[in-house]
Amino acid sequence: MRILVTGGAGFIGSHIVDRCIAAGHEVAVVDNLREEGGGKEANLNAGVHFYRADVTDEEALARIFDEVKPEVVSHQAAQHSVSVSTRNPQLDARINVFGLLNVLTNCTRVGTRKIIFASSGATYGTPTRLPIDEDTLQRPESPYGITKMVAEHYLRYWHTAHGLNYTALRYGNVYGPRQDPNGEAGVIAIFTKRFLAHEGVRIDWDGEQKKDYVYVTDVARANLQAVTRGDNDIFCIGTGQPISVNEIYKTLAQLTGYEPEITRSPKRAGDIYQSYFNVSKAERLMGWKSEVSFEDGVKAVWEFFK
Repeated sequence: MRILVTGGAGFIGSHIVDRCIAAGHEVAVVDNLREEGGGKEANLNAGVHFYRADVTDEEALARIFDEVKPEVVSHQAAQHSVSVSTRNPQLDARINVFGLLNVLTNCTRVGTRKIIFASSGATYGTPTRLPIDEDTLQRPESPYGITKMVAEHYLRYWHTAHGLNYTALRYGNVYGPRQDPNGEAGVIAIFTKRFLAHEGVRIDWDGEQKKDYVYVTDVARANLQAVTRGDNDIFCIGTGQPISVNEIYKTLAQLTGYEPEITRSPKRAGDIYQSYFNVSKAERLMGWKSEVSFEDGVKAVWEFFK
């Protein structure tokens, strides 16, 4: 099957590409390789046809769709930082909303069968109940969460109006090899780099804020399964196990035998105190569940960055 992965040189996208190629699919990648976006040439699988372009570039994306004529699009390209979205909501909306509309328009134009979309647990904001499931009320508290929620509505509309099938995957906090340790969105990667350098770490709030940390290869496998399953539906993709920032620190300290100095900082804008998933729907309807334990995942990140 011909699959186009937007953001396919990025952290999550490149792992999806690897899974799709291993499964025998023909894969093309669109990525702008901008530093702030996280795409890197080093992440590109040698078996892909690579196009360096931005999903907001209408002319470039149209040419790519004309050449690839994808049967399935995995749309991973995004402005992915909550804090960046609060500082620059216009940028966030341009990439996450206009970029999606550009992709959807071209899917319809060339007859793409399905789009798989990277949504987010940030669409829920502070959850009304825990664990979160697909029916939990969405009340996003950041521009990033708003654009991801809006995108889901566009997917539903596009299916109704144009017949394009979709699967939206609401990711938990994804971590693993290739995550940028210099950015703002990956506490495990950031901590790992600082532990390796024997530098201090910053812990915001009281460190007891808990999230659902899901390993990147599990997320990639969910995307691969969505190629043939889960049509016109939305799924929470996580482990169902809440892990605090303090627990991440302790796990790395036990793994490395090093306890760096902690600098305490206030709550970040848009940060949520507790958020974790009930993932039974994905298991029931897509046959998916996470397989990598938190301890094994952190060890793999440590080995990668080491």
